[in-house]
Amino acid sequence: MKNERNNSAENGREGKENKVADETASGLRGDNTEKDPADWVTGDEPMTGAQRSYLKTLSSEAGEEFDEEISKAEASKKIDELQHKTGRGLDS
Repeated sequence: MKNERNNSAENGREGKENKVADETASGLRGDNTEKDPADWVTGDEPMTGAQRSYLKTLSSEAGEEFDEEISKAEASKKIDELQHKTGRGLDS
């Protein structure tokens, strides 16, 4: 009985370790969670409401024209560009 319990505990730990390794390899954890917007499956869809609102704010602060017609992927790239230009939203 005692050996069976120990084996179960060890197998449970191994299962968790394997799951973490699988998640890491598949890019679900760590720094690999960000995909290039060009690789987004939904990148051609219209930008989200949150992107629209934030991009409108950033465009205003940067003194740039806001384009309502850009895609999700284009909005993401523009947000990154304007964050660098304005310093808003960047880690210190």
